[in-house]
Amino acid sequence: MKGCTTIQRPLLCRGLDCATSMGMTRKPDILCIGSVLWDVIGRRPDAMEKGDDRPGQITRVPGGVALNVAMALRRAGLTPALLSCVGQDVEGDSLLDTCADLGLDAGYLYRSKSLRTDMYMAIEAAGDLVAAMADARSLEQAGAAILKPLADGRLGSVDDPYPGTIVLDGNLTQELLTKIAESPLFRRADLRVAPASPGKAERLRPILLHPSLTLYVNLQEASLLCNTAFDSATDAAQALGKMGARRAIVTNGDQSLAQICENGLVEATPPPVNVTRITGAGDTFMAGHVAAELRGLTRQEALTFALDVTATYISESAIQ
Repeated sequence: MKGCTTIQRPLLCRGLDCATSMGMTRKPDILCIGSVLWDVIGRRPDAMEKGDDRPGQITRVPGGVALNVAMALRRAGLTPALLSCVGQDVEGDSLLDTCADLGLDAGYLYRSKSLRTDMYMAIEAAGDLVAAMADARSLEQAGAAILKPLADGRLGSVDDPYPGTIVLDGNLTQELLTKIAESPLFRRADLRVAPASPGKAERLRPILLHPSLTLYVNLQEASLLCNTAFDSATDAAQALGKMGARRAIVTNGDQSLAQICENGLVEATPPPVNVTRITGAGDTFMAGHVAAELRGLTRQEALTFALDVTATYISESAIQ
């Protein structure tokens, strides 16, 4: 395992009026690279079984791992920029308008006439996820085109790579993640990576040994990466460390989570809450942890802060 260092940088709150959908007057605080799409989510308060057809409430909200993390970072006072693919369609125009309203920098997004805006849909019942499906084909087809701002001088170049924090999600293809792991464009970055879903966890293997990596996974995702079933987050985090991960944080629902790095193991337990929604919980935790570390909190304080932020998120009403 390699080093584990909390970044000592103050977290400053800034007004929303400085952000526009077509770029910022200054460089962003942090980059979020991955899925930017619409979430269509159906929810009902009671449990559902396979084949059930029940009344509920359906919402369409901005989503995708990169966008979820960016929204949470914005609520924490940071100014994130998005690198992703959004289609030149009605859904894409509406999504960019929403990003502008939220104060997010969407000026670096790759927009294609031939690709549609991606979408995710899920059904949640009684606070649990029944089923979900992500259609991120446009992001996958866009490939390395979404990274152009990191190479053409807008955010960095090969000779002067971006030096700040970058969030990556596993909706990127394994081919692109492999290129990122080897690319000089990322050699100065503080890289934060999450799988997006258990089904995409194994895509992260090529980037697992990046020297500045912090990995955010749940117990199931850690088990898939290590090809081993774990009973606890502690066991999973230690196994990821032995595989060579610089730093790994493993969550386990309402059970204790664990963080491993060369400075040792840190554990924390989520506060008890009444769960009303699930989608976006992991992204909220990741954003809370990143924001806490940029604020200069200790390892233990950053984990506790992220758990508290997530507890608030999952216990709030999802219907606006």
